[in-house]
Amino acid sequence: MRSKPLSLAAAGVSLLLSCSDAPTGPEPTAPVDVGPNCAINTDLVFDGGVGVDGIPALTNPPMVGIFDQQTGFLWESDRVISFELEGQAFAVPHRILWWHEIVNLTLGQRQVAVTYCPLTGSSIVFDRSEVAGAEFGVSGLLFQNNLIMYDRTDGERSLWPQMLREAGCGSKLGQPLPLIASTEVTWDRWRGLHQDGLVVVRPDGGLSTQYDRYPYGDYESLDNTRLFYPQPVTDARRPVKERVLGVLDDADGGKAYPFGELGNDGSPVTVVNDMVGGKPVLVVWDNAGEAAFALNPVVDGQTLSFEFTGGDIVDAGTGSSWRVDGVAFEGPMEGTRLEPVEGAYIAFWFAWKAFQPRTELWEAN
Repeated sequence: MRSKPLSLAAAGVSLLLSCSDAPTGPEPTAPVDVGPNCAINTDLVFDGGVGVDGIPALTNPPMVGIFDQQTGFLWESDRVISFELEGQAFAVPHRILWWHEIVNLTLGQRQVAVTYCPLTGSSIVFDRSEVAGAEFGVSGLLFQNNLIMYDRTDGERSLWPQMLREAGCGSKLGQPLPLIASTEVTWDRWRGLHQDGLVVVRPDGGLSTQYDRYPYGDYESLDNTRLFYPQPVTDARRPVKERVLGVLDDADGGKAYPFGELGNDGSPVTVVNDMVGGKPVLVVWDNAGEAAFALNPVVDGQTLSFEFTGGDIVDAGTGSSWRVDGVAFEGPMEGTRLEPVEGAYIAFWFAWKAFQPRTELWEAN
């Protein structure tokens, strides 16, 4: 592989928007030449439509508490991406990310990027502090239908496919982008769990109505199998657009927990005591929040086992009761918190399988 760094201008690439304002989406175009310094299959890189930064990533937009009137544009059923740093909970709504896809935040000494690709349904929070505080923008290109970010602070504009979790092209080729543990949950459920939480709100002070609508028609529907751009054969074991909680392992295969399978028995909560990559993982499905949590069940060197009984999540060892997000609220373990799994995120099934082709698929017994 040649070591010449990628220059988007030199390559003559017209970086185009990864998502169209039209519900039907952009028409597929020929694969794009992104230059020689790429490790990804460039036959699966496509041009999305309108130009680099045509979808404008945000940097440090306003954040408010859950009772602030600026949260009024959110519906109770809206999905938000949730993460915590040093005990403070943050949320970034899908309503913001449909239109911006990337939110760069500086939170104390930490620099993060909250990212969402509507075409792959993938929500990932990255630690920008570990890559010299790189500020990410939307390149307008897609790899396997997935958002390709670019580094605004890099003169060569290295390209970072979101679900690849590392630089795929350019001078920073191969540099990993660490994850910060996150999940998705409904706005109503999130604010119930995080009374002191902070949420990103509309950057225009509420003047625009664009945040009141989803710009992709019925794209997210389980019955809609259409993808905007050519994709290798998908795995028909689950619906193409079904959301899964994907848990990575060191072998880059991981395991996928489909939302439909987790909630198929109608129980308000489903508890899965499992192993991924040889490590114990607790997966909790919360029907009220339409959310799946991946938690580390090891406390003080002991692996706890959980069940949902009597209307509560209870660990078998101490009989303590736990919230769906892994906080014990009653019993000997009261106040104990299970750490969320960093290498876990939500995506559509077809996308998780494309990026993790050796994945296991969890099925209820």
